Amino acid sequence: QECSKKQKNDDTQSTSVDALSSDDGFEEKNEFDTLANAKILLSDCLACDSCMTSEEGARVFQQNQKEFFRVLNLNKKCDTSKHKVLAVSICPQSLPYFAAKFNLSVNEAAKRLCGFLKSLGVHYVFDTTIAADFSILESQREFVQRYQRRNQEEHALPMFASACPGWIRYAERVLTNLVTSHICTAKSPQQIMGSLVKGYFARQQNLSPDKIFHVVVAPCYDKKLEALREDFYTALYNSSEVDCVLTSGEIVQIMEQKNVSMKDVPEVAVDSLFADIKEGEVVRHDGKRSDGYLEHIFKHAAKELFGMDVKEITYKALKNKDFQEVTLEKDGETVLRFAAAYGFRNIQNMVLKLKKGKFLYHFVEVLACPGGCLNGKGQAQTEDGKPDRALLAQMEEVYAAIPVRLPETNLHVQKVYQDWLEGMDSKKAQETLHTTYSAVNQSTSSLDIKW
Repeated sequence: QECSKKQKNDDTQSTSVDALSSDDGFEEKNEFDTLANAKILLSDCLACDSCMTSEEGARVFQQNQKEFFRVLNLNKKCDTSKHKVLAVSICPQSLPYFAAKFNLSVNEAAKRLCGFLKSLGVHYVFDTTIAADFSILESQREFVQRYQRRNQEEHALPMFASACPGWIRYAERVLTNLVTSHICTAKSPQQIMGSLVKGYFARQQNLSPDKIFHVVVAPCYDKKLEALREDFYTALYNSSEVDCVLTSGEIVQIMEQKNVSMKDVPEVAVDSLFADIKEGEVVRHDGKRSDGYLEHIFKHAAKELFGMDVKEITYKALKNKDFQEVTLEKDGETVLRFAAAYGFRNIQNMVLKLKKGKFLYHFVEVLACPGGCLNGKGQAQTEDGKPDRALLAQMEEVYAAIPVRLPETNLHVQKVYQDWLEGMDSKKAQETLHTTYSAVNQSTSSLDIKW
């Protein structure tokens, strides 16, 4: 069942998009005129009718392939003053989709996807793994600090992960202050990548942030809503950290529109944020189906707080495979208790325990999609909207085979901390890599939502 507000606003929103195009002199139709408009479905995310304002609905509507090609076509015009540098950042959980769908290795998929995007007119294609490095490192540090303050601050623990925008939106608009003070303040990888592209990279290229059109390829639709947050917009440059989010499935739609197969595209090395260096082999973080916040934070906390080196983590499935627990024992006492809660039912159960004061966990990795990020509805479903279980199984196999790299070992991350962020503890690092989450006033109808 499609979002009712999205449905009601389709006509007015399409008018606004047409007006936007005509302002730039694109009254004529192009070869991508038949591309599907972005749609948010209730089954796709937690952003239902009661969570979206009319303005948000209109702006989400513009985050589609047509807007992407509007900018591409803009660059083909003679007026260079309106040209934009197009940069596309690809989420690590999207690459296994392209690899599995087109029967490629993950490294081949990354290079062919880069080749395809550049054939359209994109200037730079980046991998967002480095942004996840920053997000994980900042989350690790914050958890240790919260744990050390747990007896002085009521809301220090538990700490909830902040990388999933569906979960964040639900927490802010429905759960309110019960949860928001417990959410880690580290930005998600998508938004840190936005800061890196519009900040660090723009400076390297002597570009104003508003001269870069930054597109993110992501597994789920909620990432479109995340890009619209006011705290990720800089009024000085009239520029958002992320200008447009396209799901993996929307990229495949573009390929189909152009009648191109990934296997027909030449391989092109993925770009790096650092000078003329190109990315090497694809790497990932610890974690079976996500960026691995739980595993990295758990191992870091065990070392920093208790002097224990944890090599392997043992997950204990509780009510279902999407709610799992990890514990650390020292001298017969459980000193760390972490959990992974994926999918809305598990999120509801977790919140219910928090309300009853029966919450035992120090940290929870929360993801809105059952099965984690690989199962994002922007890539892991069939044409009729049902989960593509066979494809998901292939994606999980591909993802598990990608080699793991610890964030601490990335020398480029250390360089950015020192050269651009002025150190890990600097005010600039705090402002660039962190944000705040707070309750958003909603009408009472939002409390009556039944998923």
